[in-house]
Formats: sequence, C-alpha cells, structure tokens
Amino acid sequence: MSSLLITNIGELTTNDELLGEGLGGRLHDAAVVIDGARVAWVGPAAQAPDADERFDAAGRALLPGWVDSHTHLVFAGDRTAEFEARMAGEAYAAGGINVTMSATRAASDAELEANLVRLIGESRRGGTTTIETKTGYGLTVEDELRSAVVAGRQVDAVTFLGAHVVPAGQDPDAYLDLVTGPMLDAVAPHVSAVDVFCETGAFDEAASARVLDAAAAKGLATRVHGNQLGHGPGVRLAVAHGSLSVDHLGFLDDADIDALAGSWSAARGTVATVLPACDLSTRMPLAPARRLVDAGAVLAIASNCNPGTSYTSSMGFCVATAVLQMGLTIQEAVRAATLGGAIALGMDHDGWLDPRGTVQPAVGVIRAGARADLQLLEAPSATHLAYRPGMSLTAAVWRAGERVA
Repeated sequence: MSSLLITNIGELTTNDELLGEGLGGRLHDAAVVIDGARVAWVGPAAQAPDADERFDAAGRALLPGWVDSHTHLVFAGDRTAEFEARMAGEAYAAGGINVTMSATRAASDAELEANLVRLIGESRRGGTTTIETKTGYGLTVEDELRSAVVAGRQVDAVTFLGAHVVPAGQDPDAYLDLVTGPMLDAVAPHVSAVDVFCETGAFDEAASARVLDAAAAKGLATRVHGNQLGHGPGVRLAVAHGSLSVDHLGFLDDADIDALAGSWSAARGTVATVLPACDLSTRMPLAPARRLVDAGAVLAIASNCNPGTSYTSSMGFCVATAVLQMGLTIQEAVRAATLGGAIALGMDHDGWLDPRGTVQPAVGVIRAGARADLQLLEAPSATHLAYRPGMSLTAAVWRAGERVA
C-alpha cells in the first residue's frame, strides 16, 4: 500500500493531549500521513513529510472514526408496530425481543449476513470505522452460534448475549443453565466478551452474576446491560466483576456514579456507556452523562443500533444529542464516541485481536502507530456536529488506511 498525506486540515482532533491542545489534543492547520494501515506521522502541515499521494482537506475538520461499542446488528424482521405503540404512549418492556428472535431464527445465514453488511455500510458512510455487535436474537445453541460466526466475518468485536431475555415459554432456570453451559461452550471460540441484560423482565442480580462468573471462567471479558428500565444492580455487578463496560444507565444514584468513577482509581475500570438514541426512542430518561464525566467516570457513547429500541447507526446523531440534551461539550462527546468506545472494547492499545485473529493497532486515536481510521467532516470544526444537528457532515472515511466512504 502507498503512503498518503492528508494536509490542509483546518482542525484535527487526535485524542492525544501530547500532540495538541486541550481535551481531544486538537491541532490547527495540521497534516496526517498514512502508511499502509497505520498512521505514520501527525503534526503541523508546514512540517509534513512527503508521501506517495496527497489529499487536500481544504480547511475541513478531521477526527478519528467513530467507535460504535454497542450494537445488535445480527437480526431479521421489523418492529415498526412496537415503535408506533411506544410513540402512542405504551411503556417499553423487553418483550419485543421475542419478535425479533422469531424472525432471526427463520432467516438464513445469507439473509442475516446481507442485512449485517447493509447496516455496516450505513455506519461507514456516517463515519464509523470500528463496530462491536452482539448475538442475542437467536437464543438457541444453534442460532447463537451462527449469529456469532456471521458477525465475526464482518465486525471488529463480537459479544455473546445469550442472556438477553428468557424466550417465551421456557423455564428461566433451565434457560440459564443452557446459557452458562452448552450455549457458552459453543460460542466461546467465536466471541471476545459476554453480556447480560440485568433488568426487570430479563435477568435478576443472582442470574446475572452467574452469567458473568461463567464468562470469566472461560477467560472472556464481560459487559452488562444495566440500569435501563429502573434502578437496579447492573452497575454494582459490572464494577464488582471488572466488566469492560456497563451500558444504558438511565437510572443511576450517587453510589452508582461513585462506583463507576472509583473503578478507575487503582486500575483499569468499567466504562460508563450511554446510548442517547435509545433513550429517545424508548422515551426513557437520558443517562446522566454530565454527572458521570464530572465525577471522573470514563464515558463512551454508542448507537445501540437494533430493530426495536434504537434503529439508527448514526453516531453523529448520538454525539449531537449528547451535546444538546445531555450537557456534554463537543470535545467530551467526540472523545466518548471515539476513544471512549475504544476503551470500552479494550481496543485503545496495540495488540488486540479482531474476530479473524488478526493483531490490530489502537483505534479511537490519531497518532503514529494507531490504525488509520479517520473521518473528514464537511465542516471547519467538530463543533458543527452539534451546531448543525441532523445534517450529514461526513465527507470522507478511511478505515485501516483504505478509503471506504
């Protein structure tokens, strides 16, 4: 692969405070050199080295590609009726997952993968370069395994979510035995983490702890869906088990926030992942992102793209919502949607493995050695993401050095 100089960058967000100013390590009148799949050089445009090719950013803003650390993209079917009912005032509950489960079980592998590829294409065109997705719409050994295999061919990280809900008509104890036994055994070689929906109507504290313990015994990382529908033990469990992240977080008390912030005091802690589009779609309280940041928690923003509660892959929309309605600054929101997501996935350092077993460099940051995942905005600064909400501002996207949009 040839080298590429991207120059005349009006505003460059690096997420490396050693390279630039303030939160996000911003540079102005900057340049970046890509060599193969990695960033080779970052600095002032006037000092940029030569490269094989040259791209003029024409004064526009460049930032890391979005890292979408929470999605549910392996599915079939449609839940428009459920959405209409919510908009008419019906409260959200987790039962709609069974609708998607039935459609997913009936779909072929080819149909599931075609829909996944379609959604990834949407994400790429919106600036997303790193994607995690979960199983959880099959909920049999066979269907969870094929979901994991299909996902592993296309995304950067696959999470096992057999503990999504108990399928209708099944005994909860017997299903939990299945999830923590044969189902986990089947999918473990194809996933890097295990998630559990710790919530009323899904899995209670004891059941959730059992899922997390089973994952740890397999040597897999853990995540938790928690505190979405009400106050509950999700945050406490995630922190106690050293989970990479706990996601949703619409209902937090001071102890939850202190626990998330305190988890980073002595070692790598648990990331607080907020899902703004989901909060809006379910008409639930927006997660207290401002309080989390002020307390010292590490924050990620993700799309939660799924057919029931957040059918959008637009990370730009999520960033704008975080600024306009959750009280974050644009720099905080951009960082959460890039480096924050990378930390939540354990991808903020060199040497992580993708589902194909390929060693990858760090993502979510623009510095020498990092994976060359970049997005150029049709705007002079990242502030326009919130200043012009709802507008498609992605002008160009490079993933691992290759232009993909």
